[in-house]
Amino acid sequence: MTEPAISVAGLRKNFGSIVALDGIDFEVPPGTVFGLLGPNGAGKTTAVRILTTILNPDGGTAKVLGRDVTKDQNFVRCSIGLAGQFAAVDENLTGSENLRLIGRLTHMPRDLIKARVDELLERFDLTEAASRPSKTYSGGMKRRLDVAAALVHRPPVLFLDEPTTGLDPAGRADVWEMVEELVTDGTTVLLTTQYLEEADRLAEQLAVVDHGKVIASGSPAKLKASIGNTVIDLGFSSKAAAKRAATALAKVAKPQLDTTVVEITTKDGARLLPDALRVLNTARIKPTTINLREPSLDDVFLALTGHKAEEEVSAT
Repeated sequence: MTEPAISVAGLRKNFGSIVALDGIDFEVPPGTVFGLLGPNGAGKTTAVRILTTILNPDGGTAKVLGRDVTKDQNFVRCSIGLAGQFAAVDENLTGSENLRLIGRLTHMPRDLIKARVDELLERFDLTEAASRPSKTYSGGMKRRLDVAAALVHRPPVLFLDEPTTGLDPAGRADVWEMVEELVTDGTTVLLTTQYLEEADRLAEQLAVVDHGKVIASGSPAKLKASIGNTVIDLGFSSKAAAKRAATALAKVAKPQLDTTVVEITTKDGARLLPDALRVLNTARIKPTTINLREPSLDDVFLALTGHKAEEEVSAT
């Protein structure tokens, strides 16, 4: 059996009275994308900081390529790349200069640095901008340069901590394509994100984290299937009407109220929809829109936690 590229068991971390990680467990097979999904403050970044040797855990174990992150820090640091939520490039240096600097800091042989820098600039579509100060780069270009910097020394494991935060849709799509190419080449990627679409697109396996605990894990398809095959969205003309509808529909389902929309997740949409419409008709509440769709990861998170991923904001 192939050893996991990353393994975490019972990992705990406190900041004073704040419990950032409360005994999380997960494993990441080599050459895959693993997603840590959760809102700001869930503990995702704390887990990444421990796995990249920036923080020491208060309990449990964390290993990268079979080596303990607290006992073999030098090995781990030489084996990983890290791109955080904000680009860490020096804006006064050009793209080429930033990458050459990383090559020297990671003790690459000087005769190999130029070829590696040229290769990465081409790979991340930065060759034409290579001689420009990076402060002139767009957000997407800076993020690509940041990830390129994390790859200069060819790490087999890459940590991406909310890599598309603050990017526009085009910049986000660029990063997604880049991650898919890296994994095709054999890199193991651990991705933290609060963007449900991002996790669904990239991750083969997920751990959903909330308040420092893993509350669900599995493939995106498995997690979505776990809450039902169909989501019924019923739109109403006002928040008051939607609230009245949710109260009435509680007789036949477990509705979720989202402003003027009532959502019902079910394994039997064909039966439940007529029942729901009869209940609403009896209560003299008329929906303005009716939509049937497959569940999303947003629906999964809402079902698991009672709130959407973006509703919590904290600094953990």
